[in-house]
Amino acid sequence: MSPIVYFIISYDIVDVELFNNYGPKLIPLLMKYNAEVLASDTEAIVFEGSARRMNAIIKFPSKDAAMSCYNDLEYQPIKKIRLDSTKNCTMVLVKQLSLQ
Repeated sequence: MSPIVYFIISYDIVDVELFNNYGPKLIPLLMKYNAEVLASDTEAIVFEGSARRMNAIIKFPSKDAAMSCYNDLEYQPIKKIRLDSTKNCTMVLVKQLSLQ
């Protein structure tokens, strides 16, 4: 069984009006891949380093589901909204910790 994975995403929003179109279009696609937004915050508390304005964690049931969602043709115009409305994006995919 493939481990659960998480996209950890941080970026600065530079065009709020355009960015406001991103979430409503993204949620149905995430549902298609059984993904769950665990956190989404524009007021994160910085303990170390430099925070971006938006920080989010999205849980996927598997690496294949996460990769398929990211590469889905339906996501490409949605992704363009994010790319055109943000800068300084960091997006990483990490596996859930297993202590077994």
